[in-house]
Amino acid sequence: MAGPFARAVAPVLLAALPGLAAWGLLFRAEAAAAVRVWRESTAYSHCWLVAPIALWLAWDRRGAARGLRPQPTPWPALAVPPLALAWFAAERLGLMEGRQLAAIGMAEALAVALLGWRLAWIFSATLAYLIFLVPFGAFLVPWLQQVTASFIEAGLELLAIPHVVDAFTIEIPEGTFYVAAACAGLRFLIAAVAYGALFAWLTYRSPWRRLAFLAASVVVPILANGLRALGIVVAGHLIGSAEAATADHLIYGWGFFSAVILLLTLAGLPFRQDFFPSPPRSAAVAAPAWAGRALLAAGAVLLPAAIAPLAAIALDRTGAVPALALPGFVGTAACQPLGQASPGQASPGQAMGPVQHFSCDGAVLTATVRVLPPRATPAALRAARAAATGEQDASDSVTGTLLLDGVRPRQWRLVELHDPDVITATAAWIGGAPDPGGLAGRLRMAWDSVAGGAAPPVLLTASLAPRTLAHSDDREAARQSLRGFLQAQGRLLAALPTLAK
Repeated sequence: MAGPFARAVAPVLLAALPGLAAWGLLFRAEAAAAVRVWRESTAYSHCWLVAPIALWLAWDRRGAARGLRPQPTPWPALAVPPLALAWFAAERLGLMEGRQLAAIGMAEALAVALLGWRLAWIFSATLAYLIFLVPFGAFLVPWLQQVTASFIEAGLELLAIPHVVDAFTIEIPEGTFYVAAACAGLRFLIAAVAYGALFAWLTYRSPWRRLAFLAASVVVPILANGLRALGIVVAGHLIGSAEAATADHLIYGWGFFSAVILLLTLAGLPFRQDFFPSPPRSAAVAAPAWAGRALLAAGAVLLPAAIAPLAAIALDRTGAVPALALPGFVGTAACQPLGQASPGQASPGQAMGPVQHFSCDGAVLTATVRVLPPRATPAALRAARAAATGEQDASDSVTGTLLLDGVRPRQWRLVELHDPDVITATAAWIGGAPDPGGLAGRLRMAWDSVAGGAAPPVLLTASLAPRTLAHSDDREAARQSLRGFLQAQGRLLAALPTLAK
């Protein structure tokens, strides 16, 4: 049987290798971004195990596939145009996770096209598990921080422990606790879902039991992380030291998470169905797969997949960054200029106005203006904002909102960094109007990136480096300094809408 099997599979492999190479070339940015996140974020370090687990799942199903031969078919290519359109929309909206999910979907369409329907169904668990190669879920961090802080607050109320809660900061008489992004529980949640999907597939046959265990793998880690965080605060209250309670709490957190996963597994074992007999082996299909048919199936998938990346490249190469003449920032009674403005160092594809420095009650305030290309996407604006605030290099950051009076925009995005302590307010203009933020802002930039914007996106930044942001009074004082400075920039803010054609 080895001879006929090898003759049947060889043409598919000959088409699969260049097909996967072409896919990797088309979506190399998505793959590189995923690997970078795996390497830099502990929340996604488990992604290194996804491919080996998927291969093991395929090996586990080898018995059901014995006797079958690949039957390449071009019909899975019908799923590619919607996926390519989704990729293009995600790329224009600046959603890397969306781009990666669409790219994985097109890779799976390629696999189905080369294997044929029957083998693809047998190895469906392997193909489905590859979704965990995508490091998705980072957008949940602020919500998870809020859930954890609310859980702590409710627990302290129940235990009658004196406390003050300011966003993600919890103060008790024994010290201050801060619900950092690393403590939000995302790493526990994502790893638990990946484990839950594997456990549910191997242990259950009923789709309802699989879905129920997967739902438990979402809810239990969130509640357990809130309980863990509450336990740390209560421990600080009992031993009389917040610093002692938080020492090595991340290491202890992994031990707690392991215990939670063990309990979740023990709770799911009584309902196991893995002792049920496996489905009968499929009848042998002896028809060979020839190279021409395999190449046709691969080409039918890859050709429409290439249209979206090529269209995005063509759009990005149109439209240069304009040079804008804008009035500079002005000082106030509380924030006096420090020397002359210095030239700014902009990133490639951006223009940057002079960097101005001010002294605000001894703290240094730095103000900048960045101009992006007219067809810039939300990803470019987010990267410029992250570079301006220092979020991209910070181990932890807190986002919030700063509200002004009497000027547009009234709402500014606030970012607080710790060690060193820096608080930054940013606001963007899109098409000569203040960025509405959220999905509306992304949609406006995505449309401008395709149709051409009335004016280039502009990002204003004001960063204040106070002596400390350790307490709520320090943070409020820094916010007041920023608020007073920005409310005095009416002339600059009024000039930005005139940039529109």
